[in-house]
This record gives sequence, structure tokens and C-alpha cells, in this order.
Amino acid sequence: MKDTSLQQGQSLSRRLSGALAVQAFAILGVVCVVVYAATSMTLTERQEATLTEKKAMVRHILSKTGLESSPAGLEHTLRDFLIGHEEMGLVLRMVGRDAIVVGAKPSDTPANLKRVDFEIAPLQPAGAVGTASLSLDTSSDAELLRRLAIILVASALGGALTVSIGSLLMVRRAMSPLHGLVQQLRLLRADRLDLRLDGTLQPDELQPVIAQFNELLGRLDRAYRQLEAFSADVAHELNTPLSVLIGSCQLGLQRTRSISDLREILSNNLEDLDRMAGIVRDMLFLAKADQGARVRPARAHSLRQIAFDVLDFHEAALLDAGLQTDIAGDACGYIDPGLMRRALSNLISNAVRYAERGSCLRVHILPASNGQVELSIENQGVAIPQPELHRIFERFYRADDSRSGGDVNHGLGLAIVRAIVSMHGGSVFARSENGMTRIGMHLPSKVSAPTPC
Repeated sequence: MKDTSLQQGQSLSRRLSGALAVQAFAILGVVCVVVYAATSMTLTERQEATLTEKKAMVRHILSKTGLESSPAGLEHTLRDFLIGHEEMGLVLRMVGRDAIVVGAKPSDTPANLKRVDFEIAPLQPAGAVGTASLSLDTSSDAELLRRLAIILVASALGGALTVSIGSLLMVRRAMSPLHGLVQQLRLLRADRLDLRLDGTLQPDELQPVIAQFNELLGRLDRAYRQLEAFSADVAHELNTPLSVLIGSCQLGLQRTRSISDLREILSNNLEDLDRMAGIVRDMLFLAKADQGARVRPARAHSLRQIAFDVLDFHEAALLDAGLQTDIAGDACGYIDPGLMRRALSNLISNAVRYAERGSCLRVHILPASNGQVELSIENQGVAIPQPELHRIFERFYRADDSRSGGDVNHGLGLAIVRAIVSMHGGSVFARSENGMTRIGMHLPSKVSAPTPC
């Protein structure tokens, strides 16, 4: 089926050129109307001025000529007066005399005619009175206005058409680099997320879009790689216990065994199943954290008390490792106590696993320089190499496989710590030097000293 989405849409260049054409026609139309109105007003004023001027001159001529002149002489004088003004006409009516008609007759051009009637001053010496009708044929001015209107309308339409075509060409030329951008987008695939869009030939207006898209590609690339690595790590972690379970079951079914032997086999299988269940639970927790799970904060009056409770829970492991404990500092604030206990428990378990026997494990709760609170676990033991410090919070990562306790530890403890701290809006850190390793978190400013609580 043919895609009609582009047919239903409208070209950006056409929309811009159409909008510019309408705008240009509107502006030119206003200019043309103003020009036409100004010209019409000027012609009207000139016509009125001409009639007023000629009216005064006719009165002046009649006042001087009077009845002393014969009608033929008066008509001749008036004809001489109108020489060069063929568009004008004069009708003179006097008491007791025939009307004198000079120039164009008013009835010749009734549609384009302006006329002014006025009385003639008393004529000497008889004191006779008459009237005069002075007319002006405006056909030439009307034709001028008509031609001007045609020219202005044609100019407005031509200007709008020129602007439309010019803007269409300019927009298409300006958008031509987008075709190269489209070609770059076609090269992007799920397995080629390392590619980035080249915006060197793109206009400045598109640079923020390209930058944001490249940043999105970077996030997708990292997420895709993490997903691949996570899937591979999960398969690796689950493959060993599954292989052990399958081998154990096959071995148990090869011959008839006693109840005690079967119990031992089931007991070993249960340990592997518990380990697999722990991996699955931790993966589910991390998946929820990645999906934006939120904490349910409650007022914790003392982080020191929470740390003390967690140390008390690990008392057997601490005694078995021959470790002493110490808690320095305190703070309070709004946190999720359950999640914070889990994070501290993971940190303490990690510290117990690598601490030297007979050393002291210290919990530090100190205000940081940026207004946050630092909560960390410090232990004495073999230092972690600096290149590996930033990786210890990765999922399934073990700094030293030979000492990782792979049979009980699956490498998700510190990853869960980072997820819990991120859910609280904080950050994690790790330092290891001179035989002392400190791993902890920076909690946001909502956590404060105990006194304000």
C-alpha cells in the first residue's frame, strides 16, 4: 500500500512561499490603495481648484465687459478665455438675452462632469442680472485613474508572484543540506548506534536539534551495549548453577540411591536454586530502578542508628572475620529506611569480604563540602587498582575473581547500592589507597544534621 502520510502533509517550502506571497500581496495591496487614494484626492483637489479659479476669472471678465459688448463679442471673448481648456464649458444666461454656450456642453459627458453654478454680478449700466454654469469634463482623469488601478493591481500580483517564486527557490536551496542529513539517518541501524550525525553543513537553527539527536544516539548506544553486556552476564551467571543442577540430577538418576544420598543431592540443588533466585530478585530490583522506580521517603532521625542496626545484623559475619566496628558521626533526614538498610548491608558485606582479619571496619557519616552528607564504609585490606575503581559499581563486575567468592557472590551488590543512591538523588564513590578502601555515597541536602530534625 502506498504511504499517504506525505501526501496528506504539506511541503514546508510551499507553505513558506505561499505565506510570503500572501503577505507580500497584502502589503503591496495596501501600498497600491494608498497610492490610488492619494492620486484620486490630488486630481479631485485639482479639479475643484480649476473650477474655482475659472469661476473667478469668468466673473472678472463679465464685470469688465458688461452689456456694452455685443453678444457675439462677448461670446468671442469667452471662447478666447477657454482656449487650451477643451474639457471645460460655459453656459451664460442673462435676463432678456439668449443663452451663450461656449466650449463643451454639459450634456456631452454627463457621467464624468463637474459643474458649478453661480450668479453674475449686476451688469452696468442696465443693472441686469444673470447666471453662469461652468462645467469641467473629468473623463481624462477618470481614464488616468482606471489605468493607474490596472497598473497597481498588476504590480501587486506580479510582486506577490515574484516573492512566492523567489522564496520557494530560496527555501529549497536553504533546505538542500537536509537531504544529506536524511542520507545519514538512513545509515543508522540498531547495530550502528556508534554513528553520529555530521552537522557541519547544516544551518545554525538545526545545530541544537542535531546535538540533541547525537546525545540521544549516545544514550541509546550506551543502553544497547549495557543491555547486551547484562544479557551476557546473566546468561553466564545462570549457566553455571543450571549446569550443576542438570549434572546433579543426571547423576542422581543414573542408579538407585539411598534416601540420605537423595537428601544430600536435593540440599546441594537447593543451594544453587537459592543463588539463582537471589540473582533473579536482584535483577528485578535493578530493572525497576532503571524504569524510574521512586523511593518512599520517611523521616529518619538518625542514620547512625540505621548503621548500628545493620552492623548488628551482620554480627555473626563480623565475628567470624575477626573484625571490630566503629561508627563516626550522625545525620538525619527523609530517606527510605528499608532501601538504605539494604544499601548499607551490601556495603558492609563487601567490606567484610575483603577486610584483613583483626582490622577495624568503620562507618563514616560526615557532612560533605557541597552541603550533602557522606555515608561510607572503610576497611583495611588489599587496595583496589585505580583503573578498576570506577567499574566496581557495574553489574556482575568483580575486581578480583580469585577472591570474589563466586559461589556466594554474584557481583550485583554494589550495583544495587548505586541504584538505591540514584533513587534518592545522590551519587556513589570509591577510594582505595595505602591499604585503606572507602566505598560509600553522597546523599542530597535533604539529609541534614540531627539537631534541625
